[in-house]
Amino acid sequence: MNKISLSVDESHAEERADQFLHAMLPNQSRSYLQKLIKDGSVLVNGRQIKASYRMEEEDLVELEMPDLKELEVIAEDIPLSILYEDADLLIVDKPKGMVVHPSAGHQTGTLVNAVLFHCQGQLSGINGVMRPGIVHRIDRDTTGALVVCKNDHAHCHVAAQLKEHSINRRYLAVVEGVIKEEEGCVDAPIGRHPTERKKMACGVKNGKRAVTHYRVLERYRNHTLVECRLETGRTHQIRVHMASIHHPVLGDPVYGPARSKNPFHLEGQALHARILGLIHPSTGVYVEAKAPLPEYFELLLKKL
Repeated sequence: MNKISLSVDESHAEERADQFLHAMLPNQSRSYLQKLIKDGSVLVNGRQIKASYRMEEEDLVELEMPDLKELEVIAEDIPLSILYEDADLLIVDKPKGMVVHPSAGHQTGTLVNAVLFHCQGQLSGINGVMRPGIVHRIDRDTTGALVVCKNDHAHCHVAAQLKEHSINRRYLAVVEGVIKEEEGCVDAPIGRHPTERKKMACGVKNGKRAVTHYRVLERYRNHTLVECRLETGRTHQIRVHMASIHHPVLGDPVYGPARSKNPFHLEGQALHARILGLIHPSTGVYVEAKAPLPEYFELLLKKL
C-alpha cells in the first residue's frame, strides 16, 4: 500500500472530504477517491469518514492507495537541461517538440521517459504509472521551465500551491499585431470547445475560471513581445486568451489565423515558460528557476 498523510489548513476548511482529496491529488478521479473513502482507506484523525464529511483546520488525513503497477514506461537516456535539482524537486527546461508524458501516439521520447532515466525511477507515484512525478505540463511546442516531483510529499505540496494559484509562472510570447496598452488582464472562463474536442475555448458551458495577466515588453512593426503571468493554469490558457483578444500567439497552428502564413518558419507557437517559482516543500524557502530563451526565439526576435 502507498500511504499518504495530509494536513488540512485554513484554506480547505469546510470542504467536503472528496473535494479536498481531489484538490490534493488532482490527477485521481473524484469517483476513485470516493471509492477509497467508501472502502475505509481514508481516515481523518484516525476515524473512517464519509465523502460528505466537512474538513476542519488541522485535521490529519491518512490515505492508503493500492500499490502502483510496475511502471510500463521505458526509461530513456535523453539529455535534459536541468535548471534546478535536489532530493524533492527537479525543474527542467523542456525543449520544443517534446511531449511531457506518454500517450497512445507517443510512447517514447517524452519528458517522462527522460526523467525516469535521470532519476532512476525515484519519482512521485501519485499521478499514476504514465505520469510519474508530473504535477503540471506545458504543450509539446511550448518551451521552458517545468517542475517534476521526486516524492509524494513534494507532489502534494506543489499540487496545493497550484490549486491556490501561488506558483509564479511567467511566459514570454510573441503575439500577432501591436498591442496598444502597456498591460492588461484576460479574465474569461475556459472549457472544451463544443464541436472541436481537441480545442479549448472561452465562454463555453462548464468553462473553468481562467485569468491571464500580460504586459508589453517590446513592440515591433506587426507583432508584440509580451510577458504573460498565469493566475490559473487551464489547458492552452495563454494561447486561448491571447487569441480571444485578437492577438494570437505567433505560429500557433490551432488558435492562430485560419490561413496564417508562416514567414518565420516556426514549428508551433512562439511561447516560452520563462520563470517558475514556488515554495520548497521541505525548506519553506522560495525557489525560482529561469529558463534561457531558446535559440529559435532569439532568432525570431531579430527578424521581427
